[in-house]
Amino acid sequence: MTSGLYPGPVLVLLCLLLHGSEETCPSMCLCTSDIVSCSSSGLTKLPHSLPSSSITLDLSYNHLSWLGPGSFNRMPRLENLRMAHNQLSAMGQAVFHNATGLRHLDLSSNKLRVVEQHYFQGLWRLEELLLFNNKIARVEGGTLSGLSSLKKAYFSLNQITDFPFFSIRDHSHPFLTMLDLSSNRMTTLPWEDVKALPGLVQKGLFLHNNSLVCECSMYSVFWHWEMRGYDSLKDFMDEHTCSIYGDSHASIRFLRHNRFFQNCTVGKTVALPVTVLLSSIVVSEGERVRLDCQTSLNSTDLSFTWLSPSKGYITQTSINDTLISLFPNGTLEISAVKVNDSGLYVCTAVDIKQTLNATREVNVTVVRPAAESFNTGYTTLLGCAVTMILILMYLYLTPCRCSCCKQPRPPAIPIATYDPSSFSSIFSPSAGHRERSNKHVAFMEPVMEEQNGCLKADTDQSSLQWEWETSGPTKTPYSGTSSET
Repeated sequence: MTSGLYPGPVLVLLCLLLHGSEETCPSMCLCTSDIVSCSSSGLTKLPHSLPSSSITLDLSYNHLSWLGPGSFNRMPRLENLRMAHNQLSAMGQAVFHNATGLRHLDLSSNKLRVVEQHYFQGLWRLEELLLFNNKIARVEGGTLSGLSSLKKAYFSLNQITDFPFFSIRDHSHPFLTMLDLSSNRMTTLPWEDVKALPGLVQKGLFLHNNSLVCECSMYSVFWHWEMRGYDSLKDFMDEHTCSIYGDSHASIRFLRHNRFFQNCTVGKTVALPVTVLLSSIVVSEGERVRLDCQTSLNSTDLSFTWLSPSKGYITQTSINDTLISLFPNGTLEISAVKVNDSGLYVCTAVDIKQTLNATREVNVTVVRPAAESFNTGYTTLLGCAVTMILILMYLYLTPCRCSCCKQPRPPAIPIATYDPSSFSSIFSPSAGHRERSNKHVAFMEPVMEEQNGCLKADTDQSSLQWEWETSGPTKTPYSGTSSET
């Protein structure tokens, strides 16, 4: 029998080894499961080989200054990319080609000066974009175009003087709820474009710590936002300032000192293409509730999206709860509401053909059943009443202790009292015979007195007393008939 190596298995083994070398974790990085961390490694360029199965890649705190085309071609599963605290000043074309599944992108604390419109092409799944603490002075008009899943964008702590508000509409960014432009260098804004922003974007728009010029158009927008109670204003009341006549040394906190805008007309409703219909309902826990999405749009071809406080975004394709239903007309039904379902529900109706939208907000308050709270209060009240009755019974139903209600004592048994000297004289041996002595019987009757309509017996005197005396009869008070034997 001859022995030899078959070429087929050898080739398969070699292919596996070569494929395994491509998946090798770089020596300066730490790889665990689907997470690759290369932070604080002194990198000046991207590692050549990174595991293709990575979902999270951390390249923060390095010295990367450039991202070329197709930098992440071999990472199709990448969802989280952290590149904060690097030296990035620019990015090439199609940087994220084949990495369109990216959801979280952190480019904060770099040296970017211009955000060009091709930087984020293809990232239609991106939900969070962090660009704060750069040197950005300009954001090109189409930068945010195509980011239809974007929810939060942070541009604070930069040098931005102009921002393309016109590129943000409900049909293009239906999920955007936060746009942070605070701490920049914006002096005046296209207020008509700002007023045309979707209602959720206006509610989450942060503009504090800018160099705004005091003018009526600016104050009118902020006045209406304050009337609506937006947290972006309430949380930063003192940080909203404007300069009078453009003089940076004469700035005022216009949300607290509004006397400079007394001549401004702010009473008119801000014209918004997004019509917000407000309502509130109160339901008991466990009940069925239906929230309609009636808006000013009359088109029959509408798409509806609900934002709930406990379930997040709700669409007809994303419902995975048997207790929640979304009907074609936009009505949201919850079969059995719970207390934690309380909060603000926002429905957005979008007419893509006419590029119109409308928003309806419903404030839902879920309370526990009234019967349960009533029984609890009734039980407490009943317990207090029973306790009070028992106390009154103890105080007023005890045996009577007043003098007029006392029962007479039973008749006392007569007690014979004697004088030893009398017996000594009677039975004295020297007498020689028995000497007869006088005996007196005194009957002492109790004195009855009338007091408060009741007869009271004088208990200080004995009922009956026997006295033996050797000398004549003795008078005692209240004595009865005496006999001599």
